[in-house]
Amino acid sequence: MNNAQNASVIEKVKNNGVRFIRLQFTDVTGVLKNVSIPASQLEKALEGELMFDGSSIEGFARIEESDMYLIPDPSTFAVMPWRPASGAVARLICDVYTPEPNKMPFLGDPRSNLKRIVQQAEDMGYVMNAGPECEFFLFTVDEEGNPLIHTQDEAGYFDLAPVDLGEDARRDMVCTLEDMGFEIEASHHEVAPGQHEIDFKYGPALRVADDIATFKLVVRTIAQRHGLHATFMAKPIAGINGSGMHTHQSLSTLDGQNVFYDPDTPNQLSDIARWYMGGIIKHARGLTAITNPTVNSYKRLVPGYEAPVYVAWSEQNRSALIRVPAKRGASTRVEVRHPDPTCNPYLAMAVMLASGLDGIKNKIEPPASIDANIYRMSQAERERLGIASLPGSLAEALQALDEDELIKDALGPHIYTKYVESKWAEWERFCLEVHPWETKEYLRKF
Repeated sequence: MNNAQNASVIEKVKNNGVRFIRLQFTDVTGVLKNVSIPASQLEKALEGELMFDGSSIEGFARIEESDMYLIPDPSTFAVMPWRPASGAVARLICDVYTPEPNKMPFLGDPRSNLKRIVQQAEDMGYVMNAGPECEFFLFTVDEEGNPLIHTQDEAGYFDLAPVDLGEDARRDMVCTLEDMGFEIEASHHEVAPGQHEIDFKYGPALRVADDIATFKLVVRTIAQRHGLHATFMAKPIAGINGSGMHTHQSLSTLDGQNVFYDPDTPNQLSDIARWYMGGIIKHARGLTAITNPTVNSYKRLVPGYEAPVYVAWSEQNRSALIRVPAKRGASTRVEVRHPDPTCNPYLAMAVMLASGLDGIKNKIEPPASIDANIYRMSQAERERLGIASLPGSLAEALQALDEDELIKDALGPHIYTKYVESKWAEWERFCLEVHPWETKEYLRKF
């Protein structure tokens, strides 16, 4: 570890009166975990001497091989602004390593796995930049703080106070994120009642995955301080829009030149941009098990609610899986619209990047751009144009993942096995449960 970076972190801890540091990482499903240490143990942690029991973490290790190390990334140091100024709390995001004698990156660590795919891109001469749009709902809570399926307002897209009753909470979220080093580009009320969006600046894939994990923690924490519950659940209420995580992405050279831009083509998209889209489209069904990881995710991916259902791309409409925003030059990018914010950001970035790189390696041409509204096409029209559908359920997505060797390789055998085990168990629990809709539909009828 870089001694200068370590020294800088230690200095920041002293200057900010930090008493405790949370060492954070995610399990295989993307749930944020942490262990808190007093500042007196910081040097030990920075030297990679702090161990934990990996067998207690979803998708990590068996009990007979449970000892693991947390290796903090000094560049992720941030003070948590909502904690008291006296006895402040900071965080460091960590990579997970195996124990001695080898002490290597753990193959089940989602962050280390993303680093592996990022390195593959760099070996090809590329850096992935990503810009996510994370949507979420704010719900009221009962007297005990339990969330109610009741939105705080009935506002709509871009509404403002007094109709937008979440404006104060959203403003405090933005301020907190800025205090933690985020560059916030915009925030606003979304289409559905109680739905919000805060957009932060794009950046390299690893940093953005870290930022998504932090973003979700901040939003939920500040919502709670306002007496609200924030959820990133994809479709918490039937009949209205769900929450997506549209992910803008582009590739640049190692010195920062956008390789998706080519001023000499009719639409100013380069071969690399087209091939990248071709890779995403080829692997769309398999990667959906990662980008849309819950049973509930597939209640969002239905026609009529601005979420993509069909595997296509377009420069003009938002019914396609991939949209190409109008900006060109350094801003040339593609927007992959099906991910939702319940995904593990490290795994989602890894599989999208791996799919795009496969497109470039194999010069996979995407189909022709579809500029008509795909939702209004008949099935026969879609079949004639070769437009496939995204999986309609978590089970279908897991089956597609099982058939996609590239996505399995992008996860690695450990993460793939543990992830699929967890998700099939989730699907089986759903199938065994008797849901309120069923009793309402059938109890009196039969």
